Amino acid sequence: MENKKIETFEDLRVWKKGIELVKQIYLVTRQSELSKDFGLRDQLRRASVSIPTNIAVRGASRREGFERYSRKEYVTFLNIAKGSAGEVRSLLRVALEIGYLEQQTYTQLYNQVIELSRMLSNQIQSINQAPK
Repeated sequence: MENKKIETFEDLRVWKKGIELVKQIYLVTRQSELSKDFGLRDQLRRASVSIPTNIAVRGASRREGFERYSRKEYVTFLNIAKGSAGEVRSLLRVALEIGYLEQQTYTQLYNQVIELSRMLSNQIQSINQAPK
């Protein structure tokens, strides 16, 4: 596998996974009973969008400030993204419990969020352990 140099947040695998989760959440909330529950639907959408947005907050490119934030500040944004992943998991469980989601859909989305959360944890740990 080729190691591509990361120049923008769009190059980050964790950001790409976040975008994929957002797409899946929007599809599910457009098709299921969730489409009619505006509060839960919108909260789920906002929480999912928050994940890649907080990963991207570091900036678009080196020229445009990709290194604008310190490591500590960037870890803060990654922790916010991780918190949003927890919020998505909780909201998915609510949707399952009240019958808005089928078990199979819930499990698929839940597993996506867990994988994303692990990736965020790994990235946070890697940044924290990197030489200063």
